[in-house]
Amino acid sequence: MKHLAPAGAPVGSSMDGVSRRSRSFLAPFLFTGAGDVELEMELKMLKSQSGPADQSFLFSREEVNSLRSKVEELEGARSRLEEDKKMLEMRLERLTLQGDYDPSRTKVLHLRMNPASAARQHQHEEHAQLQEECERLRELVRALERGGPVPAGLEATAALPSSKEVTELKKQVESAELKNQRLKEVFQTKIQEFRKVCYALTGYQIDITTESQYRLTSMYAEHKADSLIFKATGPSGSKMQLLETEFSRTVQELIELHLLRQDSIPAFLSALTLDLFSRQTVV
Repeated sequence: MKHLAPAGAPVGSSMDGVSRRSRSFLAPFLFTGAGDVELEMELKMLKSQSGPADQSFLFSREEVNSLRSKVEELEGARSRLEEDKKMLEMRLERLTLQGDYDPSRTKVLHLRMNPASAARQHQHEEHAQLQEECERLRELVRALERGGPVPAGLEATAALPSSKEVTELKKQVESAELKNQRLKEVFQTKIQEFRKVCYALTGYQIDITTESQYRLTSMYAEHKADSLIFKATGPSGSKMQLLETEFSRTVQELIELHLLRQDSIPAFLSALTLDLFSRQTVV
């Protein structure tokens, strides 16, 4: 075996040589953490060859254990550093995708006719114009609230008529409203007159209950609730349909004869008028 000391050499010097050879043997494994099985086999071989130098061998093994723990600590620190490196690389890549750059390594060239600069300039000019227009409108509102004449400069801006034209327009509006009010009064009067005429000629008071529904109450009705309800059907209300009421159920014979057989509403209303009239005149 090449690791054995020469014959006749002292045991201490032999163990020193063994320790140095052990360190040289362990050097490849200090930063890799591998070769544990081979290391144990080599230590066992050295222990069997050393003979009575057990104490020095034990000291060398403790030193190896200490070095092994340090290797594990260094491996853990290296793993943490690698994770931090990967995280920093991912952050750098994300910032690069977002348009970030390192000014010390990257130069940015600005075009003389930069579209972004032109857009910002246009937006700034438009904003200034809008502010100026708002200020003119505020002055116009203040002038109108005071009730005085509108300044000449603001008349062109707002395209408003002169105060004389405004006065004339107010007079025209008042005249039109007065005419409209008179027409409404005349219309209401004519409606009431027409209803009275219909009531006097036909003997029925006609009232509009809901849309397309009309209630007919005879002047000869025995009770105020005795009424008929017709509903306009067909295009433009060309047909009328009798709806069932409590009073209509009391005149089923007239309905069957004049509405169902003869299909004549005027005949039905006339027959009903004669029937109600006869009830009141019977002594």
